[in-house]
Amino acid sequence: MAEIPHTAPQEPTGGYPRVVIIGAGFGGLAAVQALAGAAADITVIDRHNYHLFQPLLYQVATAALSPADIAWPIRHILRRQKNTTVLLDAVSAIDRQAGVVTTEGGRTIAWDHLIIATGAHHSYFGRDDWEKNAPGIKTIADATSLRQKILLAFERAEAESREHERAALLTFVIVGGGQTGVEMAGAIAELARHSIAEDFRVIAPASARIILVEAGPRILHTLEEKLSANAMATLQKMGVEVMAGSRVEDVDADGVVIDGKHIAAKTVIWAAGAKASPAGVWLGAPADKTGRVIVDANLNVAGDARVFVIGDTAAFTPEGATRPLPGVAAVAKQMGVFAAKRIRAAVEQRKPPENFKYHDVGTVAAIGRNSAIVVLPGLKATGFIGWLLWSVSHIFFLIGLRNRASVMLNWAWNYVTWQRGARLITSDKPEDK
Repeated sequence: MAEIPHTAPQEPTGGYPRVVIIGAGFGGLAAVQALAGAAADITVIDRHNYHLFQPLLYQVATAALSPADIAWPIRHILRRQKNTTVLLDAVSAIDRQAGVVTTEGGRTIAWDHLIIATGAHHSYFGRDDWEKNAPGIKTIADATSLRQKILLAFERAEAESREHERAALLTFVIVGGGQTGVEMAGAIAELARHSIAEDFRVIAPASARIILVEAGPRILHTLEEKLSANAMATLQKMGVEVMAGSRVEDVDADGVVIDGKHIAAKTVIWAAGAKASPAGVWLGAPADKTGRVIVDANLNVAGDARVFVIGDTAAFTPEGATRPLPGVAAVAKQMGVFAAKRIRAAVEQRKPPENFKYHDVGTVAAIGRNSAIVVLPGLKATGFIGWLLWSVSHIFFLIGLRNRASVMLNWAWNYVTWQRGARLITSDKPEDK
């Protein structure tokens, strides 16, 4: 843990308790909004100036949406919340004893209550050297870089005269059969088979080979087996090769080794794992093997009622469960609201709510056009009905009327024409990418 000057906490502005929220993702934003109007001075710290709707990042990566469609400036979202200050910065250390956060920008920010919602990053299970050739997708920068990589593969294949090199350029391997991997595989298949199918003269984009690799026995393993099989059958109809029960053993610039066999591929996408931010190191707190901070029933660290860890950064196992709650938006939002209620009760000297309880709101995963899997309390849907429910739910949870309208219009245009309007290669020197 980095050394921090042992600074005594500053006096709260106006005598109000100071609340610092690190991260403005789903959990952090839910927390700060739940504290609107509270008698507290709130500081939100995020390394980006925008809140990102991560579930649709794959659509940016596959040219269906532009980054502005799924992101919104944090300052604008919170512009009417007068008790809140937003800082564009990144945290480098936390001193719980002194009650201060230190940032990479050199700031020392005092707090009385702290919420850590810093999310997760890619995990390569000890093979971080794979990241260069198998990028993941967690940020807008990841998505736009991946979009460029995918589109460039087709451009270079068009100009490539060597058949084996062309085949490698037209081979796309997605590692990980969870929701992100399934959605990415389906989106690339639609891009190749329909959106750009007639744009080239030498190559046939529809002949692209798309491979989804999953180490477990089936894709979407958190769903019941029947739904998992439905997703697999749908992908196969779209031309995706699903390799379940297969393990990636190596990744390099020329492709991947799967179960001892090398597959030549110039585009490998990582969707197989995640690790938490360094919050456990900052706090000097116990963490699980993925770096998630182990929290108690009130989402506090080691019984410290001042410090909450939520979302992908937290490892919380409900009573009677055998594994921690998953790192999904619904969990993060509910955790954020719960932490805010605890803080608000402390500020207002009321009895706080006890023991976080997650209310499962279901699972949704898009596979492709007219096909999605939706599992809601009391309802299961696949195919076109599932796709409609998936579309409506995602539009509803987007922030801002402009974003909702833009995404809805883009999807309507794409549905009618198969065209994806964000097919841009933005590098000045694409040959260097």
